[in-house]
Amino acid sequence: MLNLTERFSWQRIFLSLLSFLLAIFFLLLIATPTALASLNDDKFDGNIFALYAGNGAIVPAKVTLKESLKNSRPALLVFFLDDSKDCKQFSIVVSQLQEFYGRAADFIPVNVDTIINPVTDNSTKATYYYQGFVPQTVLINQEGKVVLNEKGQVAFEKIDDVFREVFDLLPRSESVELKRRIVNEINVELRK
Repeated sequence: MLNLTERFSWQRIFLSLLSFLLAIFFLLLIATPTALASLNDDKFDGNIFALYAGNGAIVPAKVTLKESLKNSRPALLVFFLDDSKDCKQFSIVVSQLQEFYGRAADFIPVNVDTIINPVTDNSTKATYYYQGFVPQTVLINQEGKVVLNEKGQVAFEKIDDVFREVFDLLPRSESVELKRRIVNEINVELRK
């Protein structure tokens, strides 16, 4: 059996060790961020279409621009970076556009980090249209003519109006308002 002095000594050692471990645990808990992915920074979080737009299937593109032009289908080129705040926020608009026009038009997102030789004289290559900005949106109609070329974030309605012209649809003022369906919780937060 332990005498009274030895017993208090072991209790003190045990309580000191327990206090030290609890202090380490709370420091780690406080120092660890709650979420590493953020819509409002220029840090790499992963595929922005999967993380922020709820549409990871959009990347990689299903067809090339050359195939789209050969099939006489409109093509929406979107030049982006996965570590750009503006591109993260714009990915939601691209996903919503694909929701309405994805069956009739080809959506071709191009990660500019993958562009090796941006200078080309071949208009059937996406890099031909790249102007060094992200996000950059280029809409090419069925005849291969550029009908929209915008830098930065572009409103859904502006691109939608051009798509309506391309497909010879009624203008927004004369048609029933399109209702956007909510894809995920992030989209809900962004609309508030």
